[in-house]
Amino acid sequence: MQVILAVRGVSKTYASGHRALGSVDLEIRKGEIFALLGPNGAGKTTLINMICGIVTPSAGTITVDGHDAIAEPRAARMKIGLVPQELSVDMFETVQATTRYSRRLFGRAGHDAYIDEVLRDLSLWDKRHAKIMELSGGMKRRVLIAKALAHEPDILFLDEPTAGVDVALRRDMWKLVKKLRERGTTIILTTHYIEEAEEMADRVGVIDRGELLLVEDKVELMKKLGKREMDIALVEPLAAIPAALDQWQLTLADEGTRLRYTFDAQAERTGIPSLLRKLGELDIAFKDLDTSKSSLEDIFVDLVAQKEKAA
Repeated sequence: MQVILAVRGVSKTYASGHRALGSVDLEIRKGEIFALLGPNGAGKTTLINMICGIVTPSAGTITVDGHDAIAEPRAARMKIGLVPQELSVDMFETVQATTRYSRRLFGRAGHDAYIDEVLRDLSLWDKRHAKIMELSGGMKRRVLIAKALAHEPDILFLDEPTAGVDVALRRDMWKLVKKLRERGTTIILTTHYIEEAEEMADRVGVIDRGELLLVEDKVELMKKLGKREMDIALVEPLAAIPAALDQWQLTLADEGTRLRYTFDAQAERTGIPSLLRKLGELDIAFKDLDTSKSSLEDIFVDLVAQKEKAA
C-alpha cells in the first residue's frame, strides 16, 4: 500500500534540555485510519505539531505525499488538515464565513458547494449563519473539523477530537471519520478513549514518554498480545486459593465466589483442561464458566507497565 506520510528519525529536545520526543520512525499508509495512543505528556501532540510544521524537529526528516515538510513546508501543509485540541476560532465570525476563510488561507478558490457539503456532513448547516460565540462546545468542535477540511486535505489529523464532548457527538464524529476514509482521506487520530481506536483504527501506535513502543495492525495486535480470562463460578466460596492450584496463578473475585484464570488463547496449551481436572480432584465444585477476551485498553496498560519495569 502507498505510503503517504513518512517520519524518519524525528526527535525533539527543547532548549531547556527537556526531551519531548525520542527518535521516531513511522510510516502512514494512504487511506488508512491510524490511532496514536498514549497518556498525557507522552509526545502525541509534539509529533503531530512537527508533522504539521508548527514545531521544528531537532533531528530527522518528515515527508508528506512526496514533499519534504521542512524544505517545502507550504506544499506539505497543503496536504494536511489539523483539528487541534484547543478551540482557536474567531468568536464573532459566522460558521460559514470562518470555514470559507480557512479555505482561502490555503489559496483554494471559492467552491461554495464543497463548503456547504462539509457543513451538512457535520450537522452545521442550520447554524451556518450563527456566530461562533453562540454555539455550544460540541458545535464549536465541529467547526474546527469543518475548518480543517475546508481546503480538501489528503491527510486529516484529529488531536483528541472527542475530549470533553458528549456521547452523541462522539458517535457522529466516528461516522464522519469513516465517511472521510471511504472518500480516500488518510486519518490520524490521537485519543485517550481506547474504544475509539478499537472501533475505527486499521493500525495502532502506542507512545509513552516520547518513545514509540510499537506500531501494529489492530487485529494482529490483539491476536498477539490479547489475553483471555476465564471466570469459574463456584458452588461454595473459597477463603483462599489452595496451594495445589498455584501453577495456574489464579485470583479470587466476588468475595471468593469466583476463580479467575488468565491465559493466552493463542498458546498450544491453555491449561484449562488440567485446571478443571484439578478442581475435580480437590472437590471444588463449580456451576458456570465464562470467558472474555482482553480489550485494546488492557493491551495498552500492559505495554506501558512493561516499559516502566524495564526502565
